[in-house]
Parts: sequence; structure tokens; C-alpha cells
Amino acid sequence: MPTPTKGPRLGGGPAHEKLILANLATQLFEHRSITTTEAKAKRLRPHAEKLISFAKKGDLASRRQVMKTVRDKSVVHFLFTEIAPAMAERNGGYTRIVKIGPRKGDNAPMAVIQLVMEPVSAKQGVVREAEQVAAATAPAEETPAATGAEATEVEPGTVAQPDTLPDADAPATADEGVELDAAEADPSDEKKDQA
Repeated sequence: MPTPTKGPRLGGGPAHEKLILANLATQLFEHRSITTTEAKAKRLRPHAEKLISFAKKGDLASRRQVMKTVRDKSVVHFLFTEIAPAMAERNGGYTRIVKIGPRKGDNAPMAVIQLVMEPVSAKQGVVREAEQVAAATAPAEETPAATGAEATEVEPGTVAQPDTLPDADAPATADEGVELDAAEADPSDEKKDQA
């Protein structure tokens, strides 16, 4: 059981605070965004994120845990069928709190707490795709180490490019080797010949 926070409780007693958080969570899942005081929003955030984590599991035990807090079956159904699949790619941070101006009557600091329904940022998606491509091409790029006879000379201060590395398929005859050497001649030599 979580340790109670220090300081005054919402609504006075522990039972009332539990009811307030349950009602706020129900309204948050139903409307996806609610306006409340900053103190209530800050207390609601970990509570709502825990319920969303249960919904992402999707099993019967998780549904029963959520039903302890959210008493409305239609809201629980909406949480498990609509909200949880939208949060499948997200690892936490399901809600955001945006501070707004103070309340007119008593000048209480107000905030809007809302579900983050946008997909995970494009930057993270690009990074994930790049990692997948790198993992797929890494085994293909493995080449055997060059021996003394197959080693190619590289000018000092430059890096050998993959297309200049020796092929694993060495020419079978000496004639093929001569033809390949002529074809692989340096382009700067051709420019000198033309001049």
C-alpha cells in the first residue's frame, strides 16, 4: 500500500480523498481532459497513470483492480478499449498538467490535466526505425579480415570505404585479375591521361 503523502488531505479525511480521486479519474477518462485545482491535479496524476498501466495489461485481474476505483463500467470499457491501445507505444507519461490562471472566486491556482493521446514523437519513431535497419544490416556487413596478400593500401589520414575493401571472391585466374586491376584503376590517373 502506498505511503500517504504528508500534509493535509484532499477533502479532509482519507475516505473522502479516495472518493475525490476516484471521481476525478472517472471524469478524466470520460472526457480526456478536466479543469481542477493544481493540488488535485498533482494528486490525480500518479493515480490515473497507474490505472492506465493496469488497462494496458488488459487481463481480467487488471480490469477488476480498475473497477475498485472507477465504478462506471462504461468508462472502464472505454479505458480498456480506446485509451489503453492508444497508449500502447508510450512507456509512462500518459497525462500532462497545464497550469492556467487562478480561479475567479477564491484565487485558487487552477490547472488542466489531460491525457496525452498524441502518438509517440516522430523523433523516437525515426530512432526506432534506424535501430531496426542497423540491426538488419549489421550481419550483412561482416567481412573476413584481410590477409597480407589481400590487404589494400589506404593513404594515411583517410578511411577505407566499404567499396574499396577487397572482395571475398578473389579472381580464379591471373587473366581475370589483370582485367579487374585495369577496371579498378584510380580515376585521377584517367584524368592525367586525358590531359
